[in-house]
Amino acid sequence: MALWDRLKESASSMQAQLMAQKNDLKSGAFRDAGMAMCALVAAADGTVDPAERQRVAQLIATNEVLRNFPADDLRRRFEHNLDKLTTDFAFGKVSVIQEIAKVKKKPAEARAVIQIGIVIGGADGDFDKDEQAVVREACYALGLPPHEFDL
Repeated sequence: MALWDRLKESASSMQAQLMAQKNDLKSGAFRDAGMAMCALVAAADGTVDPAERQRVAQLIATNEVLRNFPADDLRRRFEHNLDKLTTDFAFGKVSVIQEIAKVKKKPAEARAVIQIGIVIGGADGDFDKDEQAVVREACYALGLPPHEFDL
């Protein structure tokens, strides 16, 4: 199976798993960690071009699981995290990872946040090394083994 096909299959599988848990993913901590993860993946290479920002914002707005929350609120939280990352990536990353780590004690939410990162990272068909690295870091912050997610 080609890498592109495996990526599409993995992102599709993660989205299906998220949908199965949709009714359990309604906490504010999950919302905040999810938006932090989206921003972290979008800025994984240290920069965010306007097209990438728009693409991730569109994915957030159309994701069925995230429809548990008001779209304007999600966008505001995503943009706030992106601002932290684009102002000072290293310092912003510490803050964003801390936000993600807030769901560590809720295994279903922690796994869902990682799955969101994989869905966002693979949405353009290229879950690149930088994106994989930040999702792997998030796994460590959440106490989840990266190999569970093929990272």
